[in-house]
Amino acid sequence: MARIIMCGSFKGGVGKTASSWNLAYSLAEMGKRVLAVDFDSQANLTTCFGIEDPAAVPVTIGHLMMNRLEDEEVPDPSEFIQSRNGVDFIPSSMMLSAVDSKLRMEMGSEKMLTGILEPLRGLYDYIIVDTCPSLGTLTINALTAADEVIIAVNPQLLAMMGLQDFIRTVKKVRSRLNDRLQIAGILLTMCDARTNLCKVITEQLTETFDGQIRIFKSIIPNTVKVGESIYYSEPLLEYAPENKACKAYRNLAEEVIVTAQQRMSLRSGGR
Repeated sequence: MARIIMCGSFKGGVGKTASSWNLAYSLAEMGKRVLAVDFDSQANLTTCFGIEDPAAVPVTIGHLMMNRLEDEEVPDPSEFIQSRNGVDFIPSSMMLSAVDSKLRMEMGSEKMLTGILEPLRGLYDYIIVDTCPSLGTLTINALTAADEVIIAVNPQLLAMMGLQDFIRTVKKVRSRLNDRLQIAGILLTMCDARTNLCKVITEQLTETFDGQIRIFKSIIPNTVKVGESIYYSEPLLEYAPENKACKAYRNLAEEVIVTAQQRMSLRSGGR
């Protein structure tokens, strides 16, 4: 049964989509069955997978959400799951913006994505959900569907300011909608270890959340190779496998797998 991991942030430009994409491929390299879900109307993750015109895709996550809203049958997975080099994915498009508007007026709208992903759990080991950088109905849907959330933060003051708000939202969703939701950890991205700001914010994070929320040991460095790999629609494992960012994502995948195994053991021991 798949673990559903949401990668989220309230701040754009923190490397959230790049992290979702590269984590998916790193997990796949380790022999895991992975599904990536683009749950952002900007369709950046869809573009990363090489789809140049998301609007031309016949069935996207937006269409599936609309099916759920209209109480219509969701198509067979073969109609909406695409694959690229060992990683399956569900694309997105601007269609999701229309869904976002409709969700605000629907009863029980928080669990629409859950209804789409739950039947797919048995097909994968991990389902990675990339979300929009805002607090809205789509983000709440993703948190309600997820088992855990990775919070992406780059070492900048504005990104840090939204972190506490995001954590408060996770806690509310856990208490009101999804009691299995956990924070997998805080992922530092786009880091230049040579700068004082990076060092100061890393220390601040550690002091603030020590013993409360995990700070991933894998820190994603700021490197031009990440942007280049996105431009060419090639994950770092293909584009620059020896790059330090690629190695960091491999390490992150190992941390995610170990954490999942530990949680499964705890659940088994508690029965």
